[in-house]
Order: sequence, then C-alpha cells, then structure tokens
Amino acid sequence: MMSTELFDRGMANRRAVLGDAHVDRSIASATEFSQELIEHVTKYCWGDIWDRPGLARRDRSIANLAMLTALNRGHELKVHVRGAINNGVTPDEIKEVLLQTAIYCGVPAAMESFRLAGEVIEQMAKE
Repeated sequence: MMSTELFDRGMANRRAVLGDAHVDRSIASATEFSQELIEHVTKYCWGDIWDRPGLARRDRSIANLAMLTALNRGHELKVHVRGAINNGVTPDEIKEVLLQTAIYCGVPAAMESFRLAGEVIEQMAKE
C-alpha cells in the first residue's frame, strides 16, 4: 500500500470508524487487481470526505446508512452499521434512520437493511 499524507489520514479515519480488524481484513484481501481501488477509496473517501469539518463522523454515518439502504448495498451497510455504532449512533437511532428509509427508499429495501443491521447489532452485543 502507498503512503501519502492523504492516504495516511484516510487509514486513520478508516481505522477509527470501522476498527482495526475490518481494515486489516480489507487490506489483506486486496489483490493486484483491486489494490488501486482500495488506495483510491482510502485517499478520497476516508482521507478527504470523511476528514472534512462540515459534518461530524456520527452524522456521516447516519447519511451512509440511508444512502446504502437506498442503493441496496447490503455488504457495505453492515460495515457502516458497525461504523455508526463506533461513531456513537445508538441502535434506536439506526432503527429510526431505517424507518425513514422505508418511506423514501421503499419497504423492501428497509426490510433488508433492518435484517442486516440487526445481525450486526446482535453480533456487536456479543463482542
């Protein structure tokens, strides 16, 4: 993996939000084919956007939960449920965000997100 100021900030933000274990797994699973994408996301998503002062991490997490539900991106939703909890979003607040998505994104998308979020919340309670 490369090291630049933007990349290093991105890695620090990723680790703070998603946890070392998740980031280490992500890096370990990188292939020659995917490595450039991981570096790009780390720099520009995590090093730039997540580092901006305009929103708190907690607020960015809430927005991500809604957007990932709208896009029906289950794998990423699970990752960001964990990140949201790490950023101080409560399970009750996650429930409220997902209820809101039922109206604006559709009930099937919200139902799937509830199912996936519930799995993560239960798993984290056992950790």
